[in-house]
Amino acid sequence: MVAGNVSQSGAIAPKASVARLSLSEFRCYENQRMEVGPAPVVLSGPNGAGKTNVLEALSFLVPGRGLRGVKLAEISRRDPHSKEPANRPWAVAANLETKDGPRTVGTGREIQSGVRREKRVVHVDGGTMRSQTVLSEILSAYWLTPQMDRLFLEGASARRRFLDRLVFGVDPAHASRVSAYDHAMRERSHLLRHGQSDGNQGADPEWLSVLEETMASKGVAVSAARIELATKLDQLAGQTAQDGIFPGASLSVTGTLEDWLETVPALEAEDRMKKKLEDNRQRDRENGFAQIGPHRSDMEVCQLSTGQIAKLCSTGEQKALLISLILANSQLGAAQKGSLPLLLLDEVAAHLDETRREALFEEILKLGIQAWMTGTDARLFSSIKNDAQFFGVNNAMITPA
Repeated sequence: MVAGNVSQSGAIAPKASVARLSLSEFRCYENQRMEVGPAPVVLSGPNGAGKTNVLEALSFLVPGRGLRGVKLAEISRRDPHSKEPANRPWAVAANLETKDGPRTVGTGREIQSGVRREKRVVHVDGGTMRSQTVLSEILSAYWLTPQMDRLFLEGASARRRFLDRLVFGVDPAHASRVSAYDHAMRERSHLLRHGQSDGNQGADPEWLSVLEETMASKGVAVSAARIELATKLDQLAGQTAQDGIFPGASLSVTGTLEDWLETVPALEAEDRMKKKLEDNRQRDRENGFAQIGPHRSDMEVCQLSTGQIAKLCSTGEQKALLISLILANSQLGAAQKGSLPLLLLDEVAAHLDETRREALFEEILKLGIQAWMTGTDARLFSSIKNDAQFFGVNNAMITPA
């Protein structure tokens, strides 16, 4: 068992924090438990020691595939003396302090005999949940990793996932809308490719219509929620800048549905999308995916002071813009949900200059967020030594520092 030191700063305690984290067969950890207070947490140690694995475990306390976005089987702890992939269940469990009081959450990989599809199970307060989307009603979490340094330069899918995590933080129902849309889209694509399962030629037009109606209603709702968040963040983003240290970020969502929603009511946009899906069946069958929908949208970010789009900014400016968005969204979530998120910041100190690093620490303490930060050099966090909980990570062992 690992115990953390208590913050001496008098900072406001966050409304959502981890009090105990337990890992079983997760990545490099066979069994590990750590207990912490609501203050920020610093994990320091050499590369490959297991610091990022802790952040990944925390990222599974919310819906989705975690901060690495990998298959469940890849997370199982491997035998260091074997080259074979592990085939064992893993689990992450946490005792949380939330605005609704203490909660217990557990999730992991379940292996079912005779079933090929891997399954993620979720337990809340001792009960088994039917869907992981319930997690978004309890906790929200945002993360930044070194791999996200190219978020504005690569494909739109990563930007959509980042945007949806921001929406989850203020609108828990968004997770179920995205899940329902994705499920209907996959079913439609399968039906277009393979037709009816009974061997008849062609896809069932009535069932296709049902799936397309679901895609239209859920798809427009997903786009509308993204637009609403972008509008609210536009109003708040500039306020997160500290004397210009963090650039204000303007966020917009681009795509066909978003263009429609600027000029027509949501119900008319649904009708348009349903008609487009019906007209595009042959084309979608040939391409293997739907040509229209929120899965084709993108997120565009600009620096407020200069109007420069993020993909043309330097790497340091891009990271600062992402931090600005996360801090603004944290404030928005606190105002709308009465709950602050977890921040999972992997090697963030090493990728910010000293001025911005200290500004980030100051904002985290001011908001009262439980931020989990990793770094190879604990000295980069020395300015918050009296306000944070420090742990050393080495050879898959976590100890108080």
